[in-house]
Amino acid sequence: MSQQQEEMSFWDHLEALRWTLFRSVIVLIIFTITGFAFMHEIFDAVILAPTRSDFILYRVLCELTTAIPFLDDFCDENFHVHIFNVKLVSPFFISLSTSFWLALLITFPYLVFEVWKFVSPALYDYEKKNVRWAFFFGTIMFFVGCAVSYFFVFPMTLRFLATVHISDAIENQSSLESYIDMFIMLIFIMGIVFEMPLVSWLLSKLGLLTRAFFNKYRRYAIVGLLVAAAFITPSSDPFTLGCVFFPLYGLYELSAFFVKKAPKNDDDTGAEIVKYDES
Repeated sequence: MSQQQEEMSFWDHLEALRWTLFRSVIVLIIFTITGFAFMHEIFDAVILAPTRSDFILYRVLCELTTAIPFLDDFCDENFHVHIFNVKLVSPFFISLSTSFWLALLITFPYLVFEVWKFVSPALYDYEKKNVRWAFFFGTIMFFVGCAVSYFFVFPMTLRFLATVHISDAIENQSSLESYIDMFIMLIFIMGIVFEMPLVSWLLSKLGLLTRAFFNKYRRYAIVGLLVAAAFITPSSDPFTLGCVFFPLYGLYELSAFFVKKAPKNDDDTGAEIVKYDES
C-alpha cells in the first residue's frame, strides 16, 4: 500500500469520494444536456436507423443471402417499422431519459477512470498493474458488446418482431416508449454480457472460480447459449442463429482462458493407495 494512502484519514477518503462523484455527475450532466440539444438528429440518424430497410446490417445480409443459394432471401426494400406516440409529454421525457443513457454510454471510459483514481491509492504496485489492465479490458469489452447489440442483436430482434403477424387485418406498429425501452435494454444488456471475461477473471483472482468449472459445464453452457441465441433471434435461419451464438460462445471460452487452472488435489495420492490395495 502506498505511503499516501496510509496517511489519509477517513475524512480524507470521504472528501476524495465526494469529489469523484461531483466530477462524474458534472460530466454526465454536460453530456446529457448536449445530447438533449441534438436529440432530433440522434433519433433520425442513430436510434431510428434500424427501423428502415437501408440499415447497414439489412443491406449486408441482403447481399449475403443473395450470393449464397441455401440461405433465405433477406432483401425487403419495403421493410419499415412504424413508430407512434400517444402521450403529448412522452417525446420530452423520452428525449431527456435517452440523453442520459447515451451520456452514460459515452462517458463510460471517463467514469471508469474516476473509479480507478479513487481506488488506486489503496492498491499495491503489482495490484495496480493488474487492475489497470482489468479496467481497460472491461471498458473495451463493454463498447464491443454495445456495438454488437446495435449493429446486429437489436436490428435482428426488431426485424423478427416487426414481421410476425397474427392476422392480415392487424398492422404491426410500435409505441415510442416500447421501442426506446427495448433499444436501451438490449444495448446495455449486451454491454454487460461482454463483461463476462472480466468478471470471471476477478472471481478467479478471489479464488471463487477455476477453469475446471468451465470444462465441467461446457455442454450445458452450449445448450444454454443456443437457447439464448434463439431467444435473441427467434428465426429458423441457421445463419442468423449462428451469428449470435458464436460470439456468445466465444465469450465463454475467452472467460475460461482468463481463469486460472484449479490447484492439484490429492487425487494422485488416492490413486496410488487404490493401486496398492489392489495389488
